[in-house]
Amino acid sequence: MLLNPTQRQKLDGGNDRQFYDTPRFVTHVDTGFIDRLTNLYRERLVPDTRIFDMMSSWVSHLPDELQFEYVQGHGLNAEELAKNPRFDSYFVQNLNQDLKLPLENESFDAVLNTVSVQYLQYPEAIFAEVYRILKPDGIAIFSFSNRMFYNKAIAAWRDASETDRVELVKRYFQSVTGFSTPEAIVQVSQAPDLLRWLGAGGGDPFYAVIAQKRS
Repeated sequence: MLLNPTQRQKLDGGNDRQFYDTPRFVTHVDTGFIDRLTNLYRERLVPDTRIFDMMSSWVSHLPDELQFEYVQGHGLNAEELAKNPRFDSYFVQNLNQDLKLPLENESFDAVLNTVSVQYLQYPEAIFAEVYRILKPDGIAIFSFSNRMFYNKAIAAWRDASETDRVELVKRYFQSVTGFSTPEAIVQVSQAPDLLRWLGAGGGDPFYAVIAQKRS
């Protein structure tokens, strides 16, 4: 296994469904991050295809001008998911308890995950599911910053540097035979540490790790 039991632990070991029971109609990253992510989707996603937005909420950051054949949502709060205007349908599922997605093999052209990968306790199983539901040549985009619900992130994430977290997500992809070599996109502020500590360092860092299902 990629992670040992200690690395999978959370400071708050309570049920994730209860933690997310109250809707949070906020964005968990700043506008700079969101703009970068939307531009990435604009560059990498193909119109009129099928999208699975996993561990999502009330906003998906998809470009307004791009229309898709079908967008399937998933998350832990039904009220948030119901507010997402891009979803054709959605379902609620705790991926740390139920590791099998209720989706058909090779049924999506793209799988998206935004600022949520840090909460997966069994990423090897979930990335295998991502692979299963992707069509040949389908793309998976996992994006994240340095923000998190600290008590709900796994130890392997909490204890890692930001650079190490990029490598960790690469390893998640590499744990599944059939993904292409993961590509990392890193966009961080070049401001001095002191300015970043004072909150004037140019905004949230942007990280994305991308791979495709080999045909």
